[in-house]
Amino acid sequence: MPRELVERELTEEGPRRGGKAGGISRRRRSVTMNLAESPLSWLHAHGHLDDRLFAAGEALRSDYERAQVAPSITMRWDPVRVKSTGERGLEQGEKQIAARQRFAGAMRAAGRGLEDVLWRVVCAGETLPVAEKALAWPARSGKLVLRLALDRVADFYRLR
Repeated sequence: MPRELVERELTEEGPRRGGKAGGISRRRRSVTMNLAESPLSWLHAHGHLDDRLFAAGEALRSDYERAQVAPSITMRWDPVRVKSTGERGLEQGEKQIAARQRFAGAMRAAGRGLEDVLWRVVCAGETLPVAEKALAWPARSGKLVLRLALDRVADFYRLR
């Protein structure tokens, strides 16, 4: 994954999204951010998710991409190129159907009310504050709900 490093001013609320044209003043603290990093990998890298929950999120995202359930503007004829998971002997369409069934099963395993934040953060790549605002949740509540959802998904994928 290519890195997109940007220097942002660090405020009490976190990194400032918009910056002055002149850059960061010398009195202010700054932080270098990788804009290409997914919200899930950021949470894992900063110790908010353990390896099991991160693996569950990556498995769900992988099945989401293999199943090709994301909306598409035009017809796509290209196959999804993802490392094999042992589905040898299956045709491309059968692999897609199997991934769609696994994705649907994992989302059902997460349960009602939890699949919203799970889909937004893991599949759509939204950050937790954006997902919390879209779902009209209190600030800082999404991390706990996401952990509960990922724990159920990890049980579905039988991750230990």
